[in-house]
Amino acid sequence: MRLYFLRHGNASSNQEWSGDDTLRPLTEKGRKVLDGVAGFLADQRLGIDLVVASPLVRALQTAQLVAKRLGLTDRLETDERLAPGFGPATLGELLRSHADLGALMLVGHEPDFSNTVGALIGRGRVVCKKGSVACVNVPDIATIEGELEWLLPPGLLTP
Repeated sequence: MRLYFLRHGNASSNQEWSGDDTLRPLTEKGRKVLDGVAGFLADQRLGIDLVVASPLVRALQTAQLVAKRLGLTDRLETDERLAPGFGPATLGELLRSHADLGALMLVGHEPDFSNTVGALIGRGRVVCKKGSVACVNVPDIATIEGELEWLLPPGLLTP
């Protein structure tokens, strides 16, 4: 299975946002950057079967922008397992529930994604910046081991 880890885009800062953190939205700049990221991903024709997002607003908004650009709005789900606290054990559960798919995009948070991708590739140190995308090939989901194919920050993905 090929996994695409997309960290949500720039969101309102904790200092600017006084409401519930789970409802903190993307900024206009975050939306603009993600539009470029989504365009890049669409041009690559990655064959993504399903987009699964954390239920937090900023991650869901990110997933909606990308799913729309990829023509996958009908293949977008939210999953509580991608909320903060996500990790390798949770990834294993998620992969087993989608074992029939060839390519899955996960949209979530830090430090969860960096830690999970690092664990997948043999305890490597990885940093997933806001709006970045990591591609990991996992030949056998039973082992939860993979190979990092690429990790691109949003600056390389936007015009």
